[in-house]
Amino acid sequence: MTDVVKRFAQNPILLPHQVEPSMPGLVVECLMNPGAFQFDGKTWLLLRVAERPRQKEGVISTVVIDPSTASGLRILEFKADDPDLDYTDEDPRGFLYQGRSYLTTLSHLRLAWSTDGIHFQVASSPTLLGQGELEDFGIEDCRVTEIAGIFYLTYTAVSAQGFGVGLISTVDWQHFTRHGMILAPNNKDCALFPEKIAGQYVALHRPTMPGSGKNHIWLCKSPDLLHWGEHSCIIETRPGMWDAARVGAGASPIRTQEGWLEIYHGADENHRYCLGAVLFDLDDPGRVIARSQQPLMEPVMEYEVAGFFGSVVFTNGLLVDGDRLIMYYGASDHVVCAATLSIAEVLASLL
Repeated sequence: MTDVVKRFAQNPILLPHQVEPSMPGLVVECLMNPGAFQFDGKTWLLLRVAERPRQKEGVISTVVIDPSTASGLRILEFKADDPDLDYTDEDPRGFLYQGRSYLTTLSHLRLAWSTDGIHFQVASSPTLLGQGELEDFGIEDCRVTEIAGIFYLTYTAVSAQGFGVGLISTVDWQHFTRHGMILAPNNKDCALFPEKIAGQYVALHRPTMPGSGKNHIWLCKSPDLLHWGEHSCIIETRPGMWDAARVGAGASPIRTQEGWLEIYHGADENHRYCLGAVLFDLDDPGRVIARSQQPLMEPVMEYEVAGFFGSVVFTNGLLVDGDRLIMYYGASDHVVCAATLSIAEVLASLL
């Protein structure tokens, strides 16, 4: 059962040029991987917006977080022939200057809203910027989970120290409480279960250490959403398959009569990202009942194949409408798209 999703005819529904830069001199390079939720009668996305300075001949530039400025950002420029600069076109994502690491783009989170789930208005400025030394390189790929009337945002906090999982909460999307880093580097792809199980909060996450370990999905538990333990590896990569190189959680798991349904991403050795499903036991989410043998969605459309980082479909934003899942996803690390799929069809493919 391959590519059972129904893509929106309007795809891509959001493109970089539709989003206003955070400050003069910047351009929005990419829109990626939005969290999705419903609030105040509307459909909302929390976009990952990646920006970079306008390019100049003979200059390598970046944008950094600077709380002392009006925008909270500052542009740094270095001459390309500066002997203190270590930059190569082979990896345009970052560089070193005087031994310090920089990224060529900086990501923040920005709200967008819609009355029909297709046509979105986007906030004119960042909703959430990185804050503190553990978010110096920005914040990325937010999952939004509502538990007992509170929205919890789990996101990737990026800095020279690595990437870890941060937590923010809100009840009104006007005021935000930052709880800091809850899973230390290197860790990402954290999705909370939408209710307590056996009296504990439960989360999926992906710890990864460069040069060792594997890119697998783990499960952990917490009494308070801040202190996490009882870690266990529950989804491993599968050699020779579509998810051979890495796997990671998508949005929050969905409760069904058959179990907790999770749409996850997997990549092969060629960095081709597809989407599949896994079913966990309702009472023991560490127990896997079934898992996709073939992907539910593959990058086949032009906007999914060609982009900033091609051949990628990646979701961390799902809405449930009866049997229908509305899936907002990032395509080729460049644009935001949407598709639907049937919960019953996905479960049938698994069971």
